Amino acid sequence: MRGPGRRAPGAGRRAGRRAGGRLMALTRIGRAGRGGKFLACLLIAVSLRAGAAAAQSALPNPATTPGASDAQVTQGNIEQTICVRGWTRMVRPPEEYTEDLKRRQIAAFGYEDGRLGDYEEDHLIPLELGGAPSDPRNLWPEPHYPADGWGSYAKDRLENRLNELVCDGELPLEAARRAIAGDWIAAYRRYIGAVPDNEKLR
Repeated sequence: MRGPGRRAPGAGRRAGRRAGGRLMALTRIGRAGRGGKFLACLLIAVSLRAGAAAAQSALPNPATTPGASDAQVTQGNIEQTICVRGWTRMVRPPEEYTEDLKRRQIAAFGYEDGRLGDYEEDHLIPLELGGAPSDPRNLWPEPHYPADGWGSYAKDRLENRLNELVCDGELPLEAARRAIAGDWIAAYRRYIGAVPDNEKLR
């Protein structure tokens, strides 16, 4: 994530370590289920005292959202998984889970805008490419309408395009995953165009 203005030397590394620690806690809480509610509240309280709020970004912080793949989806079985119509509906986690995770991550990551409706709890490696459905390392609150125009709806278009390329045999699955996880804006410019189309898909 990119905050406004310049930071003191080492501040980015310290923030990354703090965020990485909070990610580990979120991961444990996500696996703990209902029993982790107390820990979730404690994490949020600690996060809110951690320092100045960070501005949300169209790109996730790699320290907290490096991306994760579903090991059950491979190049060899794409015709039975991601290339099957309706695949994402079959594997998408419940909205109750993603909304709760979105709320906790917005607090843990220190976003200035805390309104849930301004974000999509998005998979960095999308389900269309066999991204891990419920792993917190693969999910983050992605803004719908950031100032630079590279919002969640533009990323949706890239996800669909990469799925087409993979299923048509024009791009290896792992290459598509690396491209979108490494810098999805750069991948959009390579595979779609220089200007983001951030209109909501119908």
